[in-house]
Amino acid sequence: MRKISDKAKVLYLGVLILFLAAVGMFWLDYIGLVDMEKIISRVYRQEAPLVLTAGDDEPSLVAKEEFEKEKDKLRERVEDLDKREALIAENEKKLEKEREKIDDMRKGLELEKKRLDDEKKKYSGYQRNVKDLAQKLSNIRPEDAVEIMVKWEEPLIVDVLRQIDADAQEAGKVSISSYLISLMPKDKAGRILYLMTQL
Repeated sequence: MRKISDKAKVLYLGVLILFLAAVGMFWLDYIGLVDMEKIISRVYRQEAPLVLTAGDDEPSLVAKEEFEKEKDKLRERVEDLDKREALIAENEKKLEKEREKIDDMRKGLELEKKRLDDEKKKYSGYQRNVKDLAQKLSNIRPEDAVEIMVKWEEPLIVDVLRQIDADAQEAGKVSISSYLISLMPKDKAGRILYLMTQL
């Protein structure tokens, strides 16, 4: 029988030891004393997981969805703010137009007030003149008074005759206005009597 050399014996013995060690490790992994998967993963790096199946990426996908939602909310808020800004600008234009109308009305009222004040001043001066004329005519002869009065405009004659009536009533005397009218020409007297009943 052939003799096995010492080198071959060592080689066979080493292979047997490795086999027994591997079987022992698998047995220890089977009964749960050793985690072979961790040990092997340390020695040989596992292939990187796919992006679609990677569990670590799930939070980032959720975060991305949340970010999109927040971006949509922000976009809606910006659109709402734009609408409000446009509405405010439109209301400001309306208010500006209303302010212009009010300013125009105020100017118109100021002009009307000025006109009324002017007319009041004129009327006040006119009334003073009527009172003065009535007083002077009451102090002269009726014939002379009528001669002066027939040269006036008829509305002034009516106002002076009415003032003569008012002064006589205030003084408790009889008015001479009827007598003055009787001294006027008939056509003139008729128009004066008509105006006194109408004006």
